[in-house]
Amino acid sequence: MLNALWNPTVAGDLDLPHRLAMAPLTRNRATPEGVPTELNAEYYAQRADHAFIITEGTQPSADGQGYPVTPGIYTEEHIAGWRKVTDAVHKADGRIVIQLMHVGRISHPDNTPHGRQPVAPSAVKPAGVTFTASGPQEMPEPRALSTEEVAATVDDFRRAAAAAIAAGADGVEIHGANGYLLHQFLSTHTNQRTDQYGGTIANRIRFAVEVATAVADEIGAGRTGLRISPGNPFNLGDLTESDTHELYPELVRALAPLNLAYLHIAHAGDDDLLRTLRSLWPTTLVLNRAGTDIPTRAEDVEDGLADVITVGSLALANPDLVQRIRSGAPLNTPNPETFYGGGAAGYTDYPTHTVSS
Repeated sequence: MLNALWNPTVAGDLDLPHRLAMAPLTRNRATPEGVPTELNAEYYAQRADHAFIITEGTQPSADGQGYPVTPGIYTEEHIAGWRKVTDAVHKADGRIVIQLMHVGRISHPDNTPHGRQPVAPSAVKPAGVTFTASGPQEMPEPRALSTEEVAATVDDFRRAAAAAIAAGADGVEIHGANGYLLHQFLSTHTNQRTDQYGGTIANRIRFAVEVATAVADEIGAGRTGLRISPGNPFNLGDLTESDTHELYPELVRALAPLNLAYLHIAHAGDDDLLRTLRSLWPTTLVLNRAGTDIPTRAEDVEDGLADVITVGSLALANPDLVQRIRSGAPLNTPNPETFYGGGAAGYTDYPTHTVSS
């Protein structure tokens, strides 16, 4: 069954040597200004034998930042920092796309460079707390974006995509999942707008389609991916969805003519919806089925439900994951205490099988 993973394939302009890719993983190890470092370059280069790497969520603007010391891709300093990462990955014969993540309301003024109130489709306060430099704090009510500001945010994504390519990335992935800004526009809970971006499904998907169109027009559809998480409760900050079976097929139908490189689905267990989206999507489908073992995920490729699978915490803990799986070697266990923030510990010091044996 695992043999299905090792067949070459493509994702738009990317030629992939196999079908096991690295999922985006927030690690909070950029500089306070959001600039990637040599340590980040080492981390990603260690994992370059994945089919391709999807980086941690990277803010396309100051308004897009939600967490401390996450990277940005909207200044010359950001571009220079990411160039260190992409050069290191390419030197190791890898492929890397930068995930563009605007968190919307899942933020706090203390975590942004300008200290401003978070923005969102509507002024709906998220439940829960977020971590800041001074400790956990309640997330405030966000400010609703004006219609003109929505258009400006689309342009932020376009410029960030151009910056990612200038930094040497092989493409970008637009983060439309996990309760962040694009996802907030999709949900009737977080989107209570009365303009052309709210109300009907056609209006609520408009922002996501406009962002994808702008990015594809800027850098090419073959270098543009999009991530969604239909019905997935992870990290939603109390965001709810009531019409996933109607909304997501309509979203996919609207995106299909763009001929994007891939659609990345964070699966929540609704196999009927997954099969529907698979049937509607015309190009590469990337699937993240968290909490399942590699053989189960490989079955999705064997059955044609996915073209590529992504792995998160196992890639984090096993820099040589591809070789371990191919050889049947035991896997390192991820240490959640070192997932976020810090230095090399739990980041670049996980042993390879050769070293550990």
